[in-house]
Amino acid sequence: MNDSPGWASPGSPSGEPDRENGPGTPQDSAPPNWSKQQPPAGQWSAPGQTGWGPAAPPPPPPPPGTGWGQPQGWQQPNWGRPPSPKPGVIPLRPLGVGEILDGAVSTMRAHWRTVLGVSLVVALVTETASILLQGLVLSDNSSLSALDNNPNPSADDIASALSGAAAGGALTLLITLLGIVIATAMLTMVISRAVLGRPVTTREAWTDARPQLLRLLGLTCLLMLIAVGILAVGITPGILIAVAGSSGAGIALGFLGAIASFVIIAWLLVRYTLSSPALMLEKQGVFKAMARSAKLVRGSWWRMFGIQLLSAFLVYMVSAVVQIPFVLIAGATGSGGLSSLVSGDSGYSWVSLVIIGIGAVIGSTITFPISAGVTALLYMDQRIRREALDIELARAAGVPGYGETPADSTANGG
Repeated sequence: MNDSPGWASPGSPSGEPDRENGPGTPQDSAPPNWSKQQPPAGQWSAPGQTGWGPAAPPPPPPPPGTGWGQPQGWQQPNWGRPPSPKPGVIPLRPLGVGEILDGAVSTMRAHWRTVLGVSLVVALVTETASILLQGLVLSDNSSLSALDNNPNPSADDIASALSGAAAGGALTLLITLLGIVIATAMLTMVISRAVLGRPVTTREAWTDARPQLLRLLGLTCLLMLIAVGILAVGITPGILIAVAGSSGAGIALGFLGAIASFVIIAWLLVRYTLSSPALMLEKQGVFKAMARSAKLVRGSWWRMFGIQLLSAFLVYMVSAVVQIPFVLIAGATGSGGLSSLVSGDSGYSWVSLVIIGIGAVIGSTITFPISAGVTALLYMDQRIRREALDIELARAAGVPGYGETPADSTANGG
């Protein structure tokens, strides 16, 4: 005879079907080998325990540091992505906007002797030349004086005055352009070493940048000529219509053409915004650097535009905060005081020009590294995102674990 309790568990209510005795068998007719006193239901041991006794309570956990418990001082391992190496001013991974701006400022702090030295020399030379041109050429221009004394100037007088002012302004722009090119070239080299955590001197920055200066100047002039040409094409039809006699229609068409030209110029400038660092760091030519920039910017135009716009706004604000006090002091020391500065009749006095120039030198010394730093770091960020430049930079910086590629280790017998 089978002694198993059957289908129903021991202690189940009467009337439930039982495999041995059949359905409806009462509980008091249980098999004779069962005990009269059964434990209450729900206190049976877990499957696998011997006997029908109640389940034993779980054993207490072992004290820390003993048995199979966690050893003392043990911490949960970090199974996430390991931290990116940071040998220099930026972590070697895709960068955020704040990290790009912080990297530019960190470069200025970490290598302040070289960065501020380059910016100060360039700003001092360009502002000195600008002051001399304004004080000697523009203020003593006889054509401009003739316009002031002649209430009804002729077309020849206006053309002569404008040509003289344009010549002086073009010369000032050329000197400023040269200064910006030199500062951009040298500061790009400083930032490229700051990313690797390497020191750099002014002499080393000049030695690295000098072979590419003429190409960088040509690139800058070419971009300016393209912008001027697009603007000329946009406003020329309106000018022609205005000259033909329809001044209202000509002005409206010229305004629309100017807006369209500015949109195209902005698109092209952002498209080629990485040309300068590509030319300097990859030793490219002018047109290859422009093609390289277009390739890196493709698909990220709005991001480039936003970051450059934010950078330009910050540079403008810093420059304004620095220069406004000097402008006010220059106006107060003029012959007419602050009222002449507001009315625009203060003229070109040497004292005011020197004071304004000092403010411009200080502002340019601070803002040059920010502008160059943001552009160079944007270039590196795009290459990290698209070409895994972070691996090459880590290897160049000597970060452990990036010493050699698998191909190199195989060649070396590894």
